Amino acid sequence: MDDELLKCNTLFSHAYYLPVSISNWEGTLPETEEEMTRYPCILVVMNGSGLLELQEQQYKLSRGCVMLWQNSYELTLSSQLDSNFQGTQIRYRCFTNDGSKPNVLKSPEPLWNCSLNIINLTAELERASKQLSNRKPFQFQQLFVELVAELYEELEGQQQKTSSWMEQVLHYIDTHFHEDVTREQLAAFAQVTPEHFSREFRRHTAQTFSAYLTLLRIRTSQNKLLYDMPKLENLAQQVGYKEGTYLSRKFKQLVGLSPTAYHHKQKRVVVLNSNHTACLLALGIIPELGVYTAWLESVHQVDADKKINIYENSIHSLCEIVASARPDVIIDYNKVSNYKSMLELAPVLALPFINMSWREQFRIIANVVNRQPQVEAWLEQYDAIIWTFNQQLNQRLGDRGTAIVWEIDTGSAYCFHSSFGRGAQILYEDIGFQYPTELLKQKIDQKGYLEVKIESIVDYAADHIFITGIPLIKEVKKETDRLFASEAWLEMKAVKNKQVYIMDQPDMFFGYDPLSSLAQMDELMRVLVSQ
Repeated sequence: MDDELLKCNTLFSHAYYLPVSISNWEGTLPETEEEMTRYPCILVVMNGSGLLELQEQQYKLSRGCVMLWQNSYELTLSSQLDSNFQGTQIRYRCFTNDGSKPNVLKSPEPLWNCSLNIINLTAELERASKQLSNRKPFQFQQLFVELVAELYEELEGQQQKTSSWMEQVLHYIDTHFHEDVTREQLAAFAQVTPEHFSREFRRHTAQTFSAYLTLLRIRTSQNKLLYDMPKLENLAQQVGYKEGTYLSRKFKQLVGLSPTAYHHKQKRVVVLNSNHTACLLALGIIPELGVYTAWLESVHQVDADKKINIYENSIHSLCEIVASARPDVIIDYNKVSNYKSMLELAPVLALPFINMSWREQFRIIANVVNRQPQVEAWLEQYDAIIWTFNQQLNQRLGDRGTAIVWEIDTGSAYCFHSSFGRGAQILYEDIGFQYPTELLKQKIDQKGYLEVKIESIVDYAADHIFITGIPLIKEVKKETDRLFASEAWLEMKAVKNKQVYIMDQPDMFFGYDPLSSLAQMDELMRVLVSQ
């Protein structure tokens, strides 16, 4: 029986908080042994107001404020305290039963306007510390545990509140930076003091409010200068400055060049996706750093020091690599997660992922690198090939009918709208195939792609079926073999008419750019015309 009970026992990892001392605090630290000063400490302001310095930051304290610090060495006192100032200082120990490092209560600055319950619990705890008796031996410990729990909730709540108003403030700055925005206005907007606003803003962004605002304005100026050279007075007013001379001074401080010099400079470009890397390669430009797929490298070899792998690096290390390339502009899709981090390094040309065709993106990038004649010549040649392709299809097929593009993956199959590429941009936009009715019902134009089970491919009938990729995985091969042997598959019109085209080149069909589109068109011509 004892063995069975022992088996039922479970050791829980748990932290314990034990009060060591409690004392009135009236602006001076009580004389204590050096060992005592190492304990974490809680200071609850019970009355009055005053100034206190913690880790070289000065704070105005008032009733309801709580300070949490690791040890007394972090604390510097100020003599600017009201005569009725009163606080309660509590030192405590924290340990765990499994020897792991415990979490102590800590905050980089005061907790403001804490609940009345915290003040009441602190006062009750102080009274209990003076009346310890055997009648209620656990009362002191119980009160302290209640206080710690209440402080933890207060700490968590205030951190969430700060995060919430900070997000709103940053969004406001991002959308109103071209207006007369001041720290005092935003502090009032967030309902905090200007001093608290400045401290939280710097802690959250690692920049002062003024530096952050300047960065947004100058980067926006650089983005505008990628395309045109407006009058400085007009440019200044567009980004929030009143005078062109002031913009020019701020611009040179941050960029190292005048606005005019930046506009005319041959740009050092870093690209953070393979599609835009391919756009530059099609124009005869190798970016300082670019993302390359295996297929793109197979058609255009590049030195290792010109390649960047965005998937194997953290945001921090990615920023360091990009910074080493000294870019004048960074090109990427409008991915929010990377945008703010990269903005500190250079202006970011953020292009829409779905709402802009590869041709439009190609032209914008050509404009940035001053290759407008080259992009038009390239597109003219591409359109000539498309024209020839259509003439051949007119003779072979006549009316195009419907088509669907599938990419098979582990457990799923994906079909695509033209905005997602995968050859769909050529089938639907360049050579005139139509979407199957079922895809339109599923609102493929809004979703961009559709994911279904592999066996459900048969539910999407089309005159022509294109399969651009099948993984070399045993389980996937079994699923596709079952699909191709099924009665529903064999009864499909495209199967009976031998208009199913398996082109197992997922890397090449993955691209949505000029080079990939040209290669995809060659492959589509091969299967549609040459067979």
